Amino acid sequence: MIYPQNNRLIYGFFQRYIPRIIRRNFKEVNFNSVEIDQNKSVLLLANHFSWWDAFLLYFVFAKLTGKKLHVMVLEDTMKKQWFFKYIGAFSVNKTPHGVINALNYAAQLLNDPQNLVLIFPQGKLCSNFVNEVQFEKGVMKIMDQAAGRFQLIYAAAFVENLQYEKPMANVYLSIPVNCTFENIEALTQSYQQHYNDARLLQTKIIL
Repeated sequence: MIYPQNNRLIYGFFQRYIPRIIRRNFKEVNFNSVEIDQNKSVLLLANHFSWWDAFLLYFVFAKLTGKKLHVMVLEDTMKKQWFFKYIGAFSVNKTPHGVINALNYAAQLLNDPQNLVLIFPQGKLCSNFVNEVQFEKGVMKIMDQAAGRFQLIYAAAFVENLQYEKPMANVYLSIPVNCTFENIEALTQSYQQHYNDARLLQTKIIL
């Protein structure tokens, strides 16, 4: 497992670089505001459709909160993108032991109210406009271990060009009323409702 490493110089560089590449590659990034509890960590569950996902959410939450973002990334990706470990990423190796280590580490991060942990529970890249979202069950282990110490937030992001040369990114956020779920099916259903509502808003965009 590859753990995050602290380097103030590299981290400071990417704090400036990520907004720059977002503005360079997207016409605009739109998102709604949610009320973030500063006394709790944040577990952010999001759909996974592109290489840009974590960067877009980093950009959004840098504006919403001062919490430090951490994101679970496949170990092969971490090895290719050396700098990820300096901006809060930690790896998951898709072996039983590797998955358990990564899930335990994610739960530990949620003990600190200054942390925001981003998880893509689909576990793989999927189309930006799939009808049905399927979650892998590992996220439930994180939630069970860190129960009561985090605020759960859903994010659904959609990217379209429409009439523009550069794409627009729209990130829809919501905080579920209940963050206690009996099983992965109940959590998936809860997120699916958020995803359905977000996708409906996205398809209603007319410019």
